[in-house]
Amino acid sequence: MKKILLIPDSFKGTMSSAEICSIMERAILKFYPEATIIKIPVADGGEGSVDAFLTAVGGKKQIVTVKNPFFKDMASFYGMLSDGKTAVIEMAACAGLPLVENNLNPEKTTTYGVGELMLDAIKNGCTKIIIGLGGSATNDGGCGAATALGVQFFDKAGKEFVPTGGTLSEINKIDSSKLHKTLASVEIVTMCDIDNPLYGKTGAAHIFGPQKGADEAMVKRLDSGLRHLAEIVQRDLRIDAAHIHGAGAAGGMGYGMNVFTHSKLQMGIETILDTVQFDSLLDGADYVFSGEGKIDAQSLRGKVVIGIARRTKKANVPLIAVVGDIGDNIENAYDIGVSAVFSINRVAANYEAAKLRAKNDMQLTVENIMRFIKLHRAH
Repeated sequence: MKKILLIPDSFKGTMSSAEICSIMERAILKFYPEATIIKIPVADGGEGSVDAFLTAVGGKKQIVTVKNPFFKDMASFYGMLSDGKTAVIEMAACAGLPLVENNLNPEKTTTYGVGELMLDAIKNGCTKIIIGLGGSATNDGGCGAATALGVQFFDKAGKEFVPTGGTLSEINKIDSSKLHKTLASVEIVTMCDIDNPLYGKTGAAHIFGPQKGADEAMVKRLDSGLRHLAEIVQRDLRIDAAHIHGAGAAGGMGYGMNVFTHSKLQMGIETILDTVQFDSLLDGADYVFSGEGKIDAQSLRGKVVIGIARRTKKANVPLIAVVGDIGDNIENAYDIGVSAVFSINRVAANYEAAKLRAKNDMQLTVENIMRFIKLHRAH
């Protein structure tokens, strides 16, 4: 056994991706101490994404003062990867829910600081920016970030302002002619794992507004504002993107990144695999271990395990998924490239009890898999 890649998703509320990598590594080295283990923690775009990327490929954190969700100065950060040209920004670092504490109000919060982080990365020589959209406290359609980047928004009186979720309906004109010129030479990739449109019953306000503090009346106002934003963008910028997959992510930030910076919205796992040069890492690998809290029919739409499986199948490298629960109707996973799926649940227990056992059960499950692999290879 020469080389094994570990690239699991986190088990939400139980184990982080980095913790799972460490547990898997210990179990594997117990049977193959000479094996090279490559650990690639998976980030979903939310809090911890920068750390995951830095762990996977190296680099450093850049600390910079930007605006917080309520336009106050705060010390935030982004990751500069080891190539010196790629920045990773998690919008939660300056526009995240934990930053508003008990003052939840998506009508008042802004993504302005995200645009400031992007500008700092460009100033420091980055030619590629990866934006993670998880955990936002905002519903401004990305207008705050766009303003920081030079896009101008005007009301009916011709006065320039920075729109928030509660003032999107006041936009009368958008002028993108002063967008920061260097953006034209920067590749911007937005990590987005949801397919919600910008507005409507399955849009940003209706689906995600309540968790950000919006009551029923506010949800309707926020949705109306996003609809109005899309109309002005279509009229002034001639872009119709309200219904692209992911437009409604992070209070419409997916939409804003697409229409104002021409960013492509891409599944998070695809972004990670490209960034760590996963296809090259597969060369000479004996196995890949992945996993997630539950593999089910929803996973087959392109979540972590399936995204990895598509690559391992092409390279003819076995992929073993170690998961919490196994749902029904996952047989197509094997056609896509998953070699085997194992649950770590060793006893019948409810979630609260299983959570306490998870780390030990993960270790024992991977040890069992390695015990079988060793026996099989010996014959």
